Amino acid sequence: MSYVFQPAPVVSVPVVGRAERFPVRRIYCVGRNYVEHAKEMGFTGREAPFFFLKPADAAVVVDAGQTATLPYPTLTKDLHHEIELVACIGKGGRNIKAADAKQHIFGYAVGLDMTRRDLQAEMKKQGRPWCIGKAFDASSPIGAITPAAQAGDIENAEIFLQVNGKDRQRSSVSKLIWNIGEIIEHVSTAWELAPGDLIYTGTPEGVAAVVAGDTLVGGVKGLEGISLKIQGA
Repeated sequence: MSYVFQPAPVVSVPVVGRAERFPVRRIYCVGRNYVEHAKEMGFTGREAPFFFLKPADAAVVVDAGQTATLPYPTLTKDLHHEIELVACIGKGGRNIKAADAKQHIFGYAVGLDMTRRDLQAEMKKQGRPWCIGKAFDASSPIGAITPAAQAGDIENAEIFLQVNGKDRQRSSVSKLIWNIGEIIEHVSTAWELAPGDLIYTGTPEGVAAVVAGDTLVGGVKGLEGISLKIQGA
């Protein structure tokens, strides 16, 4: 098969303990999925889950033990961090039941849903899509994937983010409003999941702005962590 130009390379994420890499197909994100984060954003209660997507090439892949560079994006003066557990799909399907979801998960990773909060807020005011605030270049950093069998008690794992060595976010995956199985059930009713899909499961409270020069270190207990330095424009 020939193309009118060279196709873009496949985005892939390293896998702990394996030479093979995980090719990324789609990135799904769950909004407001921790109670305290929902409150700090002005919402309460267990609202129905909602989702947004980011392009696969928005991923900034961080190898284990490395600190990656994250460019400060254009158009914003209010870039926020959102630390998240990422479920990495290894077996696809549609209308997957929550009770069966684990068999569709290849592994887990630590991710960041970076957000141009000022642009997102303006889109909310105007009733327009959030894409410019959420789905920009380099908006989805992700660390190495730990296979599910090696991830430990992921549903009760601590999740945290530090900026310049100080805590910004610290919580537990057990505080998800919609747990991992329920998230997969809901996503798979709207889209057919396939191997290579990443699901960012939501962020706990403590989201705040970062600036050029800041170093972000995040983790989920049992998984490889993630480390990034914000680079100026």
